[in-house]
Amino acid sequence: MLIFPTIQLMDRVCVSLERGDTDRPVVWHVDPVEKAQEFLHAGASWMHVTDFDAIAGSEKNKDLVLKIIRHAKIPVQYGGGVRSALHAEEWIDAGVGRVVVGTLAVLNPDLVKEIAKLHPDQIVIALDIWQGKVMIHGWKEAGPIEPEDFIKAYNRIPLAGIIITDIDANIEDWDSTFEQLTYLAGISSSPIIASGVMRRVSIIEKLSKIPNVEGVIVGTGLYNKTFELEDVLNAI
Repeated sequence: MLIFPTIQLMDRVCVSLERGDTDRPVVWHVDPVEKAQEFLHAGASWMHVTDFDAIAGSEKNKDLVLKIIRHAKIPVQYGGGVRSALHAEEWIDAGVGRVVVGTLAVLNPDLVKEIAKLHPDQIVIALDIWQGKVMIHGWKEAGPIEPEDFIKAYNRIPLAGIIITDIDANIEDWDSTFEQLTYLAGISSSPIIASGVMRRVSIIEKLSKIPNVEGVIVGTGLYNKTFELEDVLNAI
């Protein structure tokens, strides 16, 4: 299983969001580039970067993301408002290992399928679910498709993976999220990457046993010292 330690950016600093609430970010006072290098030294083989300002249409963090890509020395999976083929290709040309597409994958699947065929194993699509609904535009509105249909629409497309985030997940009541992931992973031809409230090593160990779940994105737990990245890497 791949572990993706994550850097989430807003206003050029590392943040965590509770259920995507950009009005109340938790700010972590760490240098993003140094944090990326910490991931390398801890043994990570990939990392994930999300630019929340780019999702909102701003490029204020672009130079910082490029700096992270240059200095991380491990492949970067990048997500941040990628809503065109040209935009995806620009990030691939800039050196990211994988580009994450969210809203575009819901609203224009034919275009995303063509991008994936042009860049096999470099495009990841994001499936964000809240109360059983697929969410778009930074988790702000429901899309016109059900999670199961979304997964099936991309079967047999050469994606690098599908990130599934249960926005409504509760760390104290994990069973429903676990069941949902198990079902969706079972109908997907692409590997699944789990995201959201991965704040206990025991949860990550359990996820690693789900067939076709081949990756986990971890963030907040690393920053608030719930666990160390080495603990996660050694547990799987």
